[in-house]
Amino acid sequence: MNTFEVLQERGTLALIRFAGTVCLFLVLHLLRIPLVVAERVLAGVLVRLDQAATRQASRPPRRVNQFFPLDFPTGQEVPR
Repeated sequence: MNTFEVLQERGTLALIRFAGTVCLFLVLHLLRIPLVVAERVLAGVLVRLDQAATRQASRPPRRVNQFFPLDFPTGQEVPR
């Protein structure tokens, strides 16, 4: 069935409703594209952020105090 047959059998209103529905379908899908792209970019950023946080959290601890040796007496040693 082509456009002219629809117009002849169903009328102008049916053809306008169909054209409006098709246009709405296209507009919604065109609006969807930037949202999908933004979601993919955000997902990629979050994965990299998670990897960086995991890498930071899984490193062995460093010495905080660089000025004194590890066996420096602090006065808080437990007597044996």
